[in-house]
Amino acid sequence: MSIRENVEADERFSMATPSCSSEIGIAINGNKNSKYMVQWALNKFVPEGNINIKLIHVHPRILTVPTAMGNFLPISDVREDITEAYKTEMHWKTIELLLPYKKMCLQRKVEVEVVVIESNDVPNAIAAKVAELAITKLVIGAPSRSMFTRKPKGLSTKISERAPKSCAVYAISKGKLSSVRPSQLERVQSVYSMNNDISDSSSVISNSSHASSSQSEVGSVTSSCSYQSSSLTLQRFQALKSMNQTLLKPRKLSCDSYYFKYQLTDLEEGKDNADSCSSISDAEHTVSHISSSGSFANDNHSFTSSDQASTFDVCTESSMSESPADLNFELEKLRTELRHVKGMYAMAQSETNAASRKASTTLKDLNKNLLDNSKRLEEIIAEEDKTKALAKEEKEKHEAAKRKAMYVRQCVEREASLKKDAEMKAMHDAKEIEKLEIALTGNLQQYQQFTWEEIQSATCNFSEVLKIGFGGYGTVYKCKFHQTTAAVKVLSSNESCKDKQFLRELDILSKIHHPHLLILIGACLDRGCLVYEYMENGSLEDRLMQRQGTPPIPWFDRYRIAWEVASALAFLHKSKPKPIIHRDLKPANILLDQNLVSKIGDVGLAALFQSDQSHSSTMFMETGPVGTLCYMDPEYQRTGLISPKSDVYGFGMVILQLLTAKPALALAHVVETAVKDGRLEDILDSKAGNWPSEETKELVELGLSCVELFRKDRPDLQAQILPILQRLKITADKARDSASRVHFSPPPNHFICPILKDVMNDPCAAADGYTYDRKAIEMWLQSSDISPMTNLPLSTKNLVPNYTLLSAIMDWKSK
Repeated sequence: MSIRENVEADERFSMATPSCSSEIGIAINGNKNSKYMVQWALNKFVPEGNINIKLIHVHPRILTVPTAMGNFLPISDVREDITEAYKTEMHWKTIELLLPYKKMCLQRKVEVEVVVIESNDVPNAIAAKVAELAITKLVIGAPSRSMFTRKPKGLSTKISERAPKSCAVYAISKGKLSSVRPSQLERVQSVYSMNNDISDSSSVISNSSHASSSQSEVGSVTSSCSYQSSSLTLQRFQALKSMNQTLLKPRKLSCDSYYFKYQLTDLEEGKDNADSCSSISDAEHTVSHISSSGSFANDNHSFTSSDQASTFDVCTESSMSESPADLNFELEKLRTELRHVKGMYAMAQSETNAASRKASTTLKDLNKNLLDNSKRLEEIIAEEDKTKALAKEEKEKHEAAKRKAMYVRQCVEREASLKKDAEMKAMHDAKEIEKLEIALTGNLQQYQQFTWEEIQSATCNFSEVLKIGFGGYGTVYKCKFHQTTAAVKVLSSNESCKDKQFLRELDILSKIHHPHLLILIGACLDRGCLVYEYMENGSLEDRLMQRQGTPPIPWFDRYRIAWEVASALAFLHKSKPKPIIHRDLKPANILLDQNLVSKIGDVGLAALFQSDQSHSSTMFMETGPVGTLCYMDPEYQRTGLISPKSDVYGFGMVILQLLTAKPALALAHVVETAVKDGRLEDILDSKAGNWPSEETKELVELGLSCVELFRKDRPDLQAQILPILQRLKITADKARDSASRVHFSPPPNHFICPILKDVMNDPCAAADGYTYDRKAIEMWLQSSDISPMTNLPLSTKNLVPNYTLLSAIMDWKSK
């Protein structure tokens, strides 16, 4: 197969290759020229057929993060989450920057893909991405040129130089093509096209003037022997073809030989035809470097056309003067040259085959390496998945162990708490048993005895400032005994302390203990003084009437107070060996502590003393009724006979006053009339809140039944009254809990730990005088010797428990 046939076969192969979509790359930097570049690329390449456009954008690597002050911090000095957020923000800004160009491509119905590269070396990054994506055409921006200035090598020049040879680079400036760097494939195709043009022109010249064609082809072969490239081989092939055509025409042989000799003579002597030969050599050199195929064709054509006439003239004039020996010599010389060219072609073909085999071997090695790397990558991915699964399993085990440890800790703490509660209960039971044993043996001291001097000292010599009440039985003072606040009642009768009945009643009162009976702490037998526990909120009468600006009592607390008074009365009526009848139950004798818990006072003392005429509210006769008129049983007033239902009458009056907060005089008639007329809500105390209608109506009916004129018509305290009040108390407790959740008060400031900013569990005083939670201050002292409050050095790290504050915190939490 000849060289011409090989070239044509290669061209047919390239034409027969199935076309696929072209990969077009556009380098975008976001300036005004980027829009022109995209428009130019779409106008240029969309008509060519199926294309894929890659919008390539390179932004610098993120090494610093900006701050609010305007400066920048290295990534190593910034938290990972802030760095990731900043990178995400920059990524979205890049996507927004490229979005208009992507829309331009989508409007032309072109497949487009955005490629974002993070690198500080823009030319190398773009070149690597072009090679990776197999991009065949790259469009870049070029700076505007000026005829008066010369700019140094710019970014577009660097990109063009470093781009793969298989990729054509188009530089665009202001929407116009500034320069082109063709790809290697385009260069080869241009050489093939140029050689075809040369062959066609040589054939024309040979048909018109055989002598000129022979001379031209031989000169071409002679001048190109030193070149080893494929383009020079094609030139030699053209020369040999022309010579063969010349030899097949015997009628023009003499003319051709003469022209060939004439040309050789000119070449030796360096005359006119040397210029033509140098033009052919220069053209061949230009073709080998693929700079301008058109100039070569023009030069060759001019060379042949300019020499046609003169060569033909020389042939006609000297055709008969040439000898056959010279002709044979020239033919032999051409045969030798032909053999030399064939040898060179064979050598070039062998080198091509060797290079092809080497490329095939290299491709196989690359495929093998790629397969091995793929298998190795799959193994690495499988190993990574296995490691992740193992790590996840270990994490789950760790979490399970952590939960188990926490559960065990909670169990231990719960067991410790239960153990502590059991120990405290055991100690309490032991103390109670001890008290019972002492009581059984008769060694229990019933009450504490105070001297008159102690009474005077506790009351500041009976100061008027400490007086909190007075009545028919005596005057009451507020006092303190051994840091305990108490109330001292100084009896009016000076001879009462010598009365045996007073001593007997005193002994009975000291043995009566109930949560809603006023506790007798002690007595001074010399002067007839009784010491009771102190009740902070005074009497129920004062609170109902809101004396001294006290706030009203809520309705649910009034329900509870009614139940508490009824339970205390039931306890008195069941006392052994004889029942105790109060005989003077009224709101003035019901006292309230700081939590509005009620306790009945003046138990069993009314019958001991004669009445004071200055106080008409109490009546006393040695053999007659005792008590306050409005709260006294009518039958007791008429007959002087007392019974437990006498206290029920007084309790009924207390219930009506709890409901209405009105004076007791004629109160039963007023309430009964309002119930009959359907005006119950008009007489209820509106300051107590929103009374529940059904429960309140039931309580009103209970109060009216207790104030019946005849004892037989009054309900039984234990069997009838207490169950109703117990049910109403449950309703009141629910309402109170709801109100307490709504009106929850914050803890006092001295309950808050300065370190934890929360309520202390174990308050301890440090050397700086401040109180902290034990755990918090211990952790503080492990790392510092300075006070958290004063910032001064601590003299010691010893901690002193603050039991007083702990007790106050426990009381606050229990409410």
